[in-house]
Amino acid sequence: MTGMITVEEAKRILMAHIRQTAMEFVPLGDAWGRVLASDAYAQDDHPRFDMSAVDGYAVGDGPGPWRIRGALQAGQSLGSVVTTGECVRIFTGAEVPPGTWAVVMQEHGRAEGGTFRLEGAQVGQGANIRRKGESFMRGELLLTKGSRIDPASVGLLLSSGLSEVPVSRGPSVGVVRTGGEFIEEGMPIAGRIHSSNEWMLIAAVREAGCDVEGAAYPAADERGEIRDALMQAIAVNDVVISTGGVSVGDHDLVRDVLVELGAAIHFHGVRQKPGKPMLFATLRGRPVFALPGNPRAVLVCWYAYVLPYLRAMQGQTDPWQRMEQLPLAHAVTLKGERSEFRAALIRSGKVELLPDEGSHMLATLVRADALAILPAGARDLEQGALVEVQWIARA
Repeated sequence: MTGMITVEEAKRILMAHIRQTAMEFVPLGDAWGRVLASDAYAQDDHPRFDMSAVDGYAVGDGPGPWRIRGALQAGQSLGSVVTTGECVRIFTGAEVPPGTWAVVMQEHGRAEGGTFRLEGAQVGQGANIRRKGESFMRGELLLTKGSRIDPASVGLLLSSGLSEVPVSRGPSVGVVRTGGEFIEEGMPIAGRIHSSNEWMLIAAVREAGCDVEGAAYPAADERGEIRDALMQAIAVNDVVISTGGVSVGDHDLVRDVLVELGAAIHFHGVRQKPGKPMLFATLRGRPVFALPGNPRAVLVCWYAYVLPYLRAMQGQTDPWQRMEQLPLAHAVTLKGERSEFRAALIRSGKVELLPDEGSHMLATLVRADALAILPAGARDLEQGALVEVQWIARA
């Protein structure tokens, strides 16, 4: 595809080129951040038995006092029935014996001389008992295919008797850094800059739960080096992300090299700020994201496109960042004719735009809760105007 496309068109094209990763079984302790490859069903009831919700006394039928037969801690079972006029000292989480009428909180009665009696409190039948299966029953659907496993999901599935789950394999990602302007050990530093994009992307990939090599594939702005770096990355990874060399300058060679290698260019250029030069291609059946060289543009493209793509590869039901329509806290006037991604804070349900930094700056993205996506068709937005907000996922 030639010519710039809209943000919406870019998203549509990306999702049309998803190839899902294979399934593997992993222990639940290692499943955080992964995506379920099939529905997960309870292997046991929860609770597994009638359980005391408090420290107190499991009393049999009758008005009391009750003769104390013994004591039960969590993990213990009486093995017999509590009858009329009997009770058992019981602690939170212990199995309630058969025949128990209710569990009385210890502060609602008094134990002395081997008996327990109420002191003014009224207790209803079944009080303070967590019933077997009241949370879920064996065979009940707990999480559906495509759900991303978070800490609460780990706890839920483990409590159901599951110890491992089928998940989609996290794609391996190779990061290619192009350019010869970076400070390298043993080289003069005059006119050079510190390199950050590749390490920022590696950190982002790891945060997304995907595999990434310990360092990037470096390449100077020279066809042979770019070709070698891309081919090395493609040979051993499911996805390749490059940074730099994708605009239209004399030293921007990434597109030309991709074409020479036989890649299919699906789009090059999106009507957005920052990140306009972004390119998406497939080479040898593997997706290649060629991102700009400016750090802010790299991170915006990561949140807007690359992260959702990696999630979709794993079959996540809703791979896109959480989106909302929220009102602007103040008016804003835009220049140019492109959609704009602006760092924003969400305060009291309103969107506060942070200062409009250049595409080489990252400070406001460190502070931001979200990216406000300001549409290309509107240049003057009044206070209270609804804008689309894409929340920024944090670890």
